[in-house]
Amino acid sequence: MSELRIALCQIRVSSDKRENLERVLRTLEEVDVDLLVFPEYLMGMVNGRLSKNYVNLVSETIEGEFITSIVDKSKETGASLVFTVFLREENKVYNASLLVEQGSLRAIYKKIHLFDAFGYRESSLFASGSDVVVCNFRGFKVGLAICFDLRFPELFRIMAYRGANLFIVPSAWYRGVYKVHQWYALTSCRAHENTAWLIAVDQIGEEFIGHSLVASPMGYIYADLGERERVCEVEIALDEVEEARRLVPVLELAKKEFYRKHYEQLTITYK
Repeated sequence: MSELRIALCQIRVSSDKRENLERVLRTLEEVDVDLLVFPEYLMGMVNGRLSKNYVNLVSETIEGEFITSIVDKSKETGASLVFTVFLREENKVYNASLLVEQGSLRAIYKKIHLFDAFGYRESSLFASGSDVVVCNFRGFKVGLAICFDLRFPELFRIMAYRGANLFIVPSAWYRGVYKVHQWYALTSCRAHENTAWLIAVDQIGEEFIGHSLVASPMGYIYADLGERERVCEVEIALDEVEEARRLVPVLELAKKEFYRKHYEQLTITYK
């Protein structure tokens, strides 16, 4: 399969976990595409913020109701999706993204780079993941990342070296000075520097910028949802990845051994 129809689900997440779950289940029933993508912090937020108590309250294991209800609905409807959860494992909670294909849990990515910036400290809420995740999905190789990961190009290059030609990045990108500019720059750069498609689905509301988008392998914005709540369907083709990689063969030309040698020697000291 060389094309995918993808629904970008730019929605407002409430503080009510049950309400958010029902919204996802309805969307799976109503939208018929190859893949639906939902934003970060899908289980809920309180006035656009998270607290340790709230995360502990709504987080759940992989066998929890929020996750199993979505997986079951995916099987019932034949839908596939990427969605995020506060995933509890033993005494830790992870900010995680799950890829489910028609009722089968295909991949779990635990956010590696936690959002400790702009006065926010996500590491006080979640444990950091340590695994790069790339999986096959209907002819594409999907690399999973979450929001703040966009600021770390090494992660996306590693996924590209592992074959990823489509990045999916659920996000909760906060408003702020130059934040929209940064969003456009980072998403388009991560796509073009790896000659891959990139789907970034953001929350919408007073705290977030919206502008869920599709960035192309050649670095242009293929679709932009703006600043209102909506579900938008787009179609992407593997042919455009192949053409971009023929024209701009950065993955072939990259001096991998050179980078590996110098990266291993690198020491960064913050004063």
